[in-house]
Amino acid sequence: MNESDFFNFRSAVFDELSEKLSRFTEEADRDAAIRGAVKSVNLAATEEDIAAVIKDSKVFDPIDKYLYDPDVEDIMVNNTANIFLYTGTRGQMKAPEKIATRKELGMLVKKLKMYVTNEGAGNRIFDIHLPMGSRVNVVDSPLGADITIRNFKPQALSIIDLINKGELNYAVAARLWLYVDGLKVRPANLMIGGMPASGKTTLLNAIFSFFRPEERIVLIEETYELNTETQDNCVRLETSTALDTQALVKNSLRMRPDIIMIGEVRGEEAKDMMTAMNIGKISMATIHASNARDVITRLQHTPMNIEKDIIPLIDAIIMISQVEEGGKMVRKITQISEISGIETQVLLSDLYLYDYKTHKNSNILPSVTYRDLLSKLTGYPPSEIIIEEQRRAKILEKLNQMGIHDLRGINQFCREYYYSPEAALEKIGLKELGTLPW
Repeated sequence: MNESDFFNFRSAVFDELSEKLSRFTEEADRDAAIRGAVKSVNLAATEEDIAAVIKDSKVFDPIDKYLYDPDVEDIMVNNTANIFLYTGTRGQMKAPEKIATRKELGMLVKKLKMYVTNEGAGNRIFDIHLPMGSRVNVVDSPLGADITIRNFKPQALSIIDLINKGELNYAVAARLWLYVDGLKVRPANLMIGGMPASGKTTLLNAIFSFFRPEERIVLIEETYELNTETQDNCVRLETSTALDTQALVKNSLRMRPDIIMIGEVRGEEAKDMMTAMNIGKISMATIHASNARDVITRLQHTPMNIEKDIIPLIDAIIMISQVEEGGKMVRKITQISEISGIETQVLLSDLYLYDYKTHKNSNILPSVTYRDLLSKLTGYPPSEIIIEEQRRAKILEKLNQMGIHDLRGINQFCREYYYSPEAALEKIGLKELGTLPW
């Protein structure tokens, strides 16, 4: 089979497999489906032909190498014009490769469309999950197809990884631990705000290490992005054109959740999220906003339309941003605010701020509203809760020194600490810190 014939043969096979491979989780099952499609296109195809098509189906040139590059977060294929990359160390940059012809671009799109999970706009927009976990959006345009890929990190960044990157310090991480754990009695209702590509999802993923093992989490995403390996009792739901975020948030209340996590709040599902908080279900979500006040404004206006009186159900807002430092863009937690009541407007108590002029972080002020809530529910005096938070900062620093910085390693220690804090502290050489009278 010459090159032209093989091109046409592959094209026919990939058309046959359009939207069919996303249902398979095992490579062997995908290979079997490809084999069946090859035979459907050409019953006389040889084993050599089948092997060649299977091999080719797994290569997404010219972007294939970037799909496996841990530093590449996003790949942007602007039809045949150019390719751009977004990396964690260099920001946005133009790739040396480009797709030479519309014919080659069409072949790449056919390969991608085998893994379609959702489509819209009259079959002109496609959401795709590749086998390695990367998320793809394809939009047909007059110039061809525009492709945007969010790379999947097989090793999700942990809270200590983010500390080592300079995104936050141990004191802030300890506050997040306290919010997520809630001293077992009452985790905080959290909103993580920021602009696109600021790191909201990464931070949401990092706090997974702090969840208690007995908690049941219902996670709702537009496309699967979060790594939930540390939490056994976790339900993952994904939206579609037939099943939107609002429907899934409403249904999640029937699934006996302890915590509802929403990948991004942007519409009427915000009302259902607030309803969940109002009946005692903990909710955590991300939202597009530039600062904590902007989060409140977005919640109060169309299309969310949350009444001002119930916004204080949210305990804290964490803002994350990309900021310029030393000539490059880096991610930073720039604000932590607790909602402390209502007067003429919702009151925000800023506990932590990043100074964009000096590039300095403020010290994190003691929690007041949420701390006092925990004090009331646990019977511990506020001073003991402050000491516990300081203790957790030292624990995270010690784990980092010991080389324990992956999600699972941190989670394993947290589980031991929740079960027997004295034994856990002794294990890492910090018995002298003492513990709360659990």
